Amino acid sequence: MQEDNFKYAIALTGGIGTGKSTVSKFFMLYGFLIIDADELSREILSQNIDFVKVTFGEEYINQDGTIDRKKLGSLIFSNDEERKKLENFLHPLIKKAIIKKAEIFEKAQKPYLIDIPLFFETKNYDIKKSIVVYATPELQLQRIIQRDGLSDIEAKKRIKSQMNIDDKKALATFVIDNTQDLKHLQKEVERVIHDITKI
Repeated sequence: MQEDNFKYAIALTGGIGTGKSTVSKFFMLYGFLIIDADELSREILSQNIDFVKVTFGEEYINQDGTIDRKKLGSLIFSNDEERKKLENFLHPLIKKAIIKKAEIFEKAQKPYLIDIPLFFETKNYDIKKSIVVYATPELQLQRIIQRDGLSDIEAKKRIKSQMNIDDKKALATFVIDNTQDLKHLQKEVERVIHDITKI
C-alpha cells in the first residue's frame, strides 16, 4: 500500500497528558476502528530487548528480562541523542505495522483513526486529516504528574520533547477540547464525529 492510500485514515494526535487515550475509547464506543501507534511501539520494543541492551545498556533490563520502561523513559526524555537512537529504530517498524493494519481498515471504505502522538513532529505519514486533542500546558503538566507519578521537572521534560500543543492545534483539521470534565469531552467527540461523517 502506498502512503497516499491512507484514504479513509484520520490521524489522532495531541500532546502528552492531553487525554488521547480517553478520546480514543470514546471513538471506539461510537464504532470507530483505531490503530494505536503507542501500543504497536510497546509490542515492537518488547520483541527487541537485545536492541535496548546493546544500545542503552544492561541497566535498562529488569531481572526478569523485560525492559525497565520507566528507567528508559527517564533517559530518552532527558537526552535528545538517546531519544533519536530509539526513534530511528522504532519509527520504521511502527510505520510498517501501521500500513499493514491500514490496508485491512481501508477495505471498509469508512473513516478510521490512527493514533500517532508524534504525527506533526515526524511528518512521517501522508494522512490528510487530523484531530488534535487539546489541553492547556498547565493541565498537561498536572495530569502527567498525577498519572505517571513523575516529578515536576521530569513531566516538563516530556512535554518539552514534543511540539507545543498550541502549534499542533493550529495545524489540525479538527480540535477536541479536553480542558473540562468527561461529559464535556464526550460532547466534543460527538461534535467531531458529526463533522467527520458530513465530509
